[in-house]
Amino acid sequence: MLIALFPGQGSLRPGMGLPWRGHPAARRLDEVSAIAGVDIRRLVEVAPLGELVRTDNAQLATFALSMMVADALNVEADLAIGHSLGEYSALCYAEILSLADATRLVVERGRAMAAASEVSPGSMVAVLGANDEVLDAALAHVPGVVIANENAPGQTVLAGSVEDLAILRAQAKELGLRKVIPLEVGGAFHSPLMAPALDRLRAALEATTFSIGRIPVVANVDATAHRGDDGWAGLLTAQLTGTVRFASSIASIQGGDLSFVEMGPGGVLAGLVKRIRQDAKIRSVGDPSDLDDTEGAAT
Repeated sequence: MLIALFPGQGSLRPGMGLPWRGHPAARRLDEVSAIAGVDIRRLVEVAPLGELVRTDNAQLATFALSMMVADALNVEADLAIGHSLGEYSALCYAEILSLADATRLVVERGRAMAAASEVSPGSMVAVLGANDEVLDAALAHVPGVVIANENAPGQTVLAGSVEDLAILRAQAKELGLRKVIPLEVGGAFHSPLMAPALDRLRAALEATTFSIGRIPVVANVDATAHRGDDGWAGLLTAQLTGTVRFASSIASIQGGDLSFVEMGPGGVLAGLVKRIRQDAKIRSVGDPSDLDDTEGAAT
């Protein structure tokens, strides 16, 4: 069984599009640019880090790069999973969303989240090495902080206001949190602080056509595979303020002989999957040099 993985916006570095210059699949960047009205080639080739990682730019650039990699690979997966923004890439790959509709939703989502971050400022931290019991106790002590991403055993991302996260970090040792790493992000994503973006995103989703699609996509909010007629507008709306249950999504896949291929920048998801499913074959493709042997060769 082959599972396609699609990363979220935290995987970008300047110049990630440069190795793809001249590759036939780079036409996807131009197609997404035309729909979005944004010069994505410039973003992924020459834009400085500060501009590239701005919430609206980062989401669109990540989506476009993933669609380009998927086009270059041209493999038929049996299931798709995206992490946060990557869920939209997964839905497009599965043909539940058209490229035009997925692009428009990514643009609207990025802008809505950026605006929400202005209204309700916040940030995120990665907590490494904490078990569930320690983490639950810490969150009970600082109730304004919530779990944003369940990434893998021993790796959880928390979100909250800048003030609440500062309290958490200051008291980390007392709370049993050995390693708390601030993340360079534009807001408290997947937390109640994103609520100001809900109405805008919900309206865009409810105006969008979701097709049956070729394959199911596992939803972040319930770690369950869904076809295109299975309530995606509601699932994506809930994802905006809800936890990304990536670890549960990977663990829920039944059967042996699993192969995963990450389509897009960074290789972050491949590393997480290694920690969740040691029995699986895993490969990450973000560069043309990674295109050979894409049928899930172990890395």
